[in-house]
Amino acid sequence: MKKWTFLMAFLFSLYLVAPAQEKLSPYLGAKSNSNVGSLTTEIRSLLKDNGYDVIGEYNVAGKADMHVICFTNNDLIRVCGEFEDRGALASVLKIGLRKDGAQTEISLLNPDYMFYAYFGEDYKMEAPNLKAIDSKIKSVLNTKYGNFTPFGGVLTSSDLEGYHYAVMMPYFEEPVSLEEYKSFEAGLDFIKGKLAGSKDVKLVYQQINTEKQTAVFGLAFTSAEKGEGVFLPIIGERHLAAMPYEIILERNEVTMLHGRYRFALYWPELTMGTFTKIMSTPGDVEDAMLKVTAIE
Repeated sequence: MKKWTFLMAFLFSLYLVAPAQEKLSPYLGAKSNSNVGSLTTEIRSLLKDNGYDVIGEYNVAGKADMHVICFTNNDLIRVCGEFEDRGALASVLKIGLRKDGAQTEISLLNPDYMFYAYFGEDYKMEAPNLKAIDSKIKSVLNTKYGNFTPFGGVLTSSDLEGYHYAVMMPYFEEPVSLEEYKSFEAGLDFIKGKLAGSKDVKLVYQQINTEKQTAVFGLAFTSAEKGEGVFLPIIGERHLAAMPYEIILERNEVTMLHGRYRFALYWPELTMGTFTKIMSTPGDVEDAMLKVTAIE
């Protein structure tokens, strides 16, 4: 009896110390009676007043009623810089604005959702700082616009740490290698030059850390035949805060998250049937990014 009591007590203690599995959605949304243009101006000021830097924004798929604001701050840059494996991809937060009937939906790409997915088991190394970053932006928006409601699906923190959509689909740790350069500086100059003359890929923001030798470029895929205006109506324009797509230069190599990982991550409710309708999109995005990174 004593052995049984001890065993039960031991198992219960393990339960108490085991990390709780958070349930997370990729987006948080709220409605406003203001239009997209007015909200854009208002949110820019709100972010600035709370210590954020707006580093880029654009009309998604070229539509004036679908706008994304990209922003960051020093705390976010510093913490993400501690993660060497493409950690800087998480150093930019995004707010989407989308006309929805007579109202506008404000959506935040959920920081904690992204942090768990990109940092995996290493999340715990910076958990207090990441939680503080996550809580601050949610508090800023909730105070101004009321409580935001989760949408876009639900995954647990454990699911996100090793996320992939299905068997044989890529993980975060399996990026697409686009090009290698002689140096970080050479890569930076080359990519900037290519972007300046690009027709199908447009620069929305750049986040450059010369000390860490990392550069993240947020790029709009503007092709009339294959771009955002083609695939977003199929998989869901409400998720526009996942845009723009990113490439990352680390030291002398530029990579991107595989489309079959990134689209699935930010559209986790996609059925296989819908996914097959954009079967060519991951490859189309990769081809477009190669045009602004590959040395001919």
